[in-house]
Amino acid sequence: MDIISNTTPPESFARSRESSRQPLRVALVQHRWRNDAAALRSVLTEAIGKAAAAGATSVFLPELTLSKYPANVRAGANPAQDAEDLLTGPTFDFAAAAASKHGVTVHASLYERADGDDGLGFNTAILVSPTGELLARTRKTHIPISAGYYEDTYFRAGPADDAYPVYRPAELDHAAVGLPTCWDEWFPEVARLYSLAGAEILVYPTAIGSEPTFPDFDHQPLWQHVITGHGITNGTFMVVPNRTGDEGDITFYGSSFISDPYGRVLVQAPRDKEAVLIADLDLDQRKDWLDLFPFLTTRRPDTYAELTREVDVERPYGAETGVQNAARP
Repeated sequence: MDIISNTTPPESFARSRESSRQPLRVALVQHRWRNDAAALRSVLTEAIGKAAAAGATSVFLPELTLSKYPANVRAGANPAQDAEDLLTGPTFDFAAAAASKHGVTVHASLYERADGDDGLGFNTAILVSPTGELLARTRKTHIPISAGYYEDTYFRAGPADDAYPVYRPAELDHAAVGLPTCWDEWFPEVARLYSLAGAEILVYPTAIGSEPTFPDFDHQPLWQHVITGHGITNGTFMVVPNRTGDEGDITFYGSSFISDPYGRVLVQAPRDKEAVLIADLDLDQRKDWLDLFPFLTTRRPDTYAELTREVDVERPYGAETGVQNAARP
């Protein structure tokens, strides 16, 4: 697996006061799914080891790390029967073992079993310390419903209570980290709420690729522009591990990347190869940029009430006269 690194943070153009923080070295792994569970764990563990040997303090992995992506087809009855327990399932076991072996913090994503009569589970991101401690857990809040991504038939949306927690683990030098997932990355409200809570780094474990109903439409550039744009408007570093490879109906387009608050892509993976990305983050760039462009303190929340209005599913294109008919997958 190739290693692609950038351990020299680019200049902070808006720096007006000297930084006292050392750069934080982080890594992500872009991988393809394998049917052989032992082989997949071995590949990921080896990749985490390469990142650790290069000095990374933490390694971030794609969405549904150990699983084949399930939502290319609609789920049958009770899909969460195949989900796993948060602390006793294979994903936590893998993350804890890899973290302990290599002395780094490991982030992973899983299909979490949940109580309830709807037969659904949660799509959950976790962060595990080198001692096997669960440092963070965040459930995916926004759930896609489009063709090839029928996630609403598998996943329950994360609860509204404490939907966007920010963690400051000592293992990451107390950097403020948020762990939203995939579809969450398209929503500016999510990035803004994390930023308001002080998040410096947003990690988006992702599984995204081709569109089965529009095979000639490559939206990878739009995906990347949106995420880097959210980083600019919120002063956040973005760590985005995507999977790669063909899993049948979807060919995942890789292109995992790490960007900074100026929207600069510090390091990026190819579309069709597995890779380990490593970057040093100059975390005070967040303050530098938000000092120059104080987005958070010049907001007008008194004008934003419409954002909290209940969703009107009959008007998918916004407020217009009459009921609108949206195309449905």
